Amino acid sequence: MGVYYILQLFAIYLLGLNATKPANHNTVGDDEKYRPKYHFTPDSMWMNDPNGMVYYKGEYHLFYQYYPKANVWGPMHWGHAISKDMITWEHLPIALFPDAHGYIFSGSAVIDWQNTSGFGSIDNPPMVAIFTYHNPEKEKSGAIDFQTQGIAYSLDNGRTWEKYKQNPVISNPGFKDFRDPKVIWHDATKQWIMVLAVKDKTMFYSSKDLKTWDFESEYGLKGDKRLWECPDLFPLKVEGSNEIKWVLVVSMQSGAPNGGTGTSYFIGDFDGHRFVNSQPENKQYWLDAGTDNYAMVSWSDIPAQDGRKLMLGWMSNWQYAQQVPTYRWRSAMTLPREVTLVNIAEKEWKLKSEIVREFESYKENKTAISKNNIVDDHLLIHQKNPLVCELNVSFNRKPLQGEFTILISSPEKDTLKIGFDPVSNRYFIDRVKAGISDFNNAFPAKHFSPCLSLNNSLSMKIIMDKSSVELFADDGLTAMTDIFFPMADMNIIEIHAAGLSKILTNTVVYTLK
Repeated sequence: MGVYYILQLFAIYLLGLNATKPANHNTVGDDEKYRPKYHFTPDSMWMNDPNGMVYYKGEYHLFYQYYPKANVWGPMHWGHAISKDMITWEHLPIALFPDAHGYIFSGSAVIDWQNTSGFGSIDNPPMVAIFTYHNPEKEKSGAIDFQTQGIAYSLDNGRTWEKYKQNPVISNPGFKDFRDPKVIWHDATKQWIMVLAVKDKTMFYSSKDLKTWDFESEYGLKGDKRLWECPDLFPLKVEGSNEIKWVLVVSMQSGAPNGGTGTSYFIGDFDGHRFVNSQPENKQYWLDAGTDNYAMVSWSDIPAQDGRKLMLGWMSNWQYAQQVPTYRWRSAMTLPREVTLVNIAEKEWKLKSEIVREFESYKENKTAISKNNIVDDHLLIHQKNPLVCELNVSFNRKPLQGEFTILISSPEKDTLKIGFDPVSNRYFIDRVKAGISDFNNAFPAKHFSPCLSLNNSLSMKIIMDKSSVELFADDGLTAMTDIFFPMADMNIIEIHAAGLSKILTNTVVYTLK
């Protein structure tokens, strides 16, 4: 659970400011033009980290950090929504509320199939939520052990919840930051494993019943002083082999590729007790090089016959999340993604990501743009609403003499730039002139990600959804997610490059249902 500006936030609540209206905003209705069509948003008020993501009886459950009384961070609850396909969501009532132990911070959920907890039965296994309690009174008193771990269970498919009467199940051993439990079942050792974010490292605990936990080990980077959050841990088979590696996901509150917060990962081995990094020099990678994919975690209990590792992230950045120009609601989630693992070099592995296949059923009206439409190194594509579309572009890099640029613009001259720079061998998203940006100095910027492909032919898949862009390249090895806030609907797509007719090889636009 990220609390990037917690001192400022407490000041807001002490003053009784239960809502903040952003600059450059005339009416509450204005911000509905920024509400995405295919990305999950709360109906109203504040949302951040995805929590408790679990699949059960045909439903994908999404719980999330939620404050129902303001559009800025506050006393955290667990909001709740369900979906059949991870794209179309149904809002359900709030699942978990703060209590005497504190706010309900981030965590995870599992199906206790063998009823190890005793909360249900084999015929009706409990859905168990594992979360962090954050006690604001202890924090204000100057204590450092104000975060503990609690559990709750549901016997009716997550609709109602009962908190464990002997909470907390893990007391704080003396860390100011001790939170965000991710729990998995480790079949080899027949026990539950919890990974916790503890200041600048992770800690691992084990349990036979989800109620009594034993410390196992810890993992961190020597000399790293960044705040670690929202960990995840899972095994993946390396593509094209029978090799299994373990992925440790950790979100960082600073030091992301383009500034601010971001979601990273390590590749290694895990024996049920200890994680050992397999990469050279404990190498750390990033799931997304854009600025707006944080706290990305995976769904639990995906059926074995499906076999995918499915993830979702919070589409914002703690640098400016509470200042973005929406009023009724704040924040969206990324589109759900499937991640796979590939071997890219000797003793080096990386994750690939792509939008889940369920998204394909929402695409319609495929339009292939002919190269005959290129005039003076410029291709113009008029769209009724390109902000809700998928754009696929392929091009050759060798003839490039300058940037290959895709411009998406509005009648108000808002312009989002997406492209590839052959000199630095990097992809980029430039939102400097893409609309409202004066709410935070860090927001208007050009963001970069290295090109990881050695091929001459490059492809970019770009998904636009009103106020966000998700870029995928290098066969999924590169991903970038950015949000933006145009003054008017964007309805023009342009492609520019010197010698464009020799460089551009394919352009396809899909509208979305």
